[in-house]
Amino acid sequence: MSKLLQSKRRGSAVPLALLAVVILLATGVGLLRLGLNSRIFSIRTASDITARCAADAGLTKALFEMNEKLKVRPWDGRTLPQATNVSLTDCDAVFSYTVTTDGGGYTIRATGTSAQAQREVSCSLQLQGPFEAAIFTQGPITLKNSATVDWYNYDEYDGNLKIGTNSTESGAVSLANSAIINGDVAVGMGGDPDVAIDLANGADITGETYPLTQEVELTPVTVPRWLQWLPAGQTITDGETIRHSGKYRGIDLKNGETIRIDGNVSLYVIGDMVLDNSAELQITEDGSLTLYLGGDLEGKNSSAINNETQDPKKLKIYGLDSCESMQFKNSSDFYGAIYAPNADVLMHNSAGTYGAVVANSFELKNSATFNYDASLRETDVNDELVSFTIRNWHEE
Repeated sequence: MSKLLQSKRRGSAVPLALLAVVILLATGVGLLRLGLNSRIFSIRTASDITARCAADAGLTKALFEMNEKLKVRPWDGRTLPQATNVSLTDCDAVFSYTVTTDGGGYTIRATGTSAQAQREVSCSLQLQGPFEAAIFTQGPITLKNSATVDWYNYDEYDGNLKIGTNSTESGAVSLANSAIINGDVAVGMGGDPDVAIDLANGADITGETYPLTQEVELTPVTVPRWLQWLPAGQTITDGETIRHSGKYRGIDLKNGETIRIDGNVSLYVIGDMVLDNSAELQITEDGSLTLYLGGDLEGKNSSAINNETQDPKKLKIYGLDSCESMQFKNSSDFYGAIYAPNADVLMHNSAGTYGAVVANSFELKNSATFNYDASLRETDVNDELVSFTIRNWHEE
């Protein structure tokens, strides 16, 4: 009897073993399928990410090509950048892009493809010029006693007036007694506004203070080739009327003499520009001047750069890398925009300054007023130092 029971117990173990095998097999198949699904999901996710990166690369390349087109004057908008199935470096993804226009702006559409994944991104472009801020410098900005910075020609969509510097040094923006900035102040990336901005008694910044999110690159000035290739005239020392564009070795205008700019004129001055006492550079009401300056600029006592149009866009002064100093002692209001990233700009003017300044450093003397013309933000594809930037971006 006991042997029979033993035999039955041995036989009952077989089904249990088979059940265990089935359970283990089912578990193994489930885990295998889970692993396979996870692997397929990771492959698809990686392909999606790669396709998105490829699309972004296409958008970036299209933006680069548009800015390269800006360097060729005059602007030709009849042919716009496009590309198809360009390989993305070090992977099997490709991108394509097109740039289109509706007459009022430009739109980039870029597609990235990796395996079976495809992603599309698009953005609209806007032109940005060098005078987005009232004053911008690589180094210090100094406002002496009772100096003021304000603005005009702005609308409700312009936000606040802005001045800024790439510097994070202590006192990079310094306002002496009762000096006022009617707007925002930005200091260099990673800087502490409480350290970089120094306010004396009664000084005030009416807007916000904050660090930049990235360093602002100040592009070097390049003289247009057609102007470089002109024969160089001698240094101008006596008064005269200039009606046509030209190239000169320098300007050293004698006491009381006047140069009149009558017409739309571009001048390339290789060396220094000096206005002696009471000398005057005059832009007539029908004129405009774009000045490329290779040397330094000095306006001595009672001298004047007199823009009779009272439109800062009619007088633009571009300092080349070799331009390291600009000093103004204007006897009348100065209307003009200055872009000289290597120059230290000093405004002695008791008269008003209207326009914008980009420089290595900037100093506004006692009781002087600086008025930013917000219309300088308006740009054209044939203007100097303009670039396309992304206005808005979205993924399809």
